[in-house]
Amino acid sequence: MIEFSLEVDAGGLLCPLPLLRLKKALMSMGSGDVVKVIATDPAAHLDFGVYVNQSGHQIIELIKQDNQQIFYIKKK
Repeated sequence: MIEFSLEVDAGGLLCPLPLLRLKKALMSMGSGDVVKVIATDPAAHLDFGVYVNQSGHQIIELIKQDNQQIFYIKKK
């Protein structure tokens, strides 16, 4: 089990809303904190992947189950 500081439920939202929720959550967190994001948008992994590569954050784990993607993202 990965420990996280904040959970964001972006289920049922389509791009760009899951990414915007992630960005807002990261702004409120400290360096090294982890956010858990639950998304149902099938393209979320693409958007999140590009964003973390550009911003320096890190996807620690991505779990795909049923129609959900669960991301654990560590803030730089």
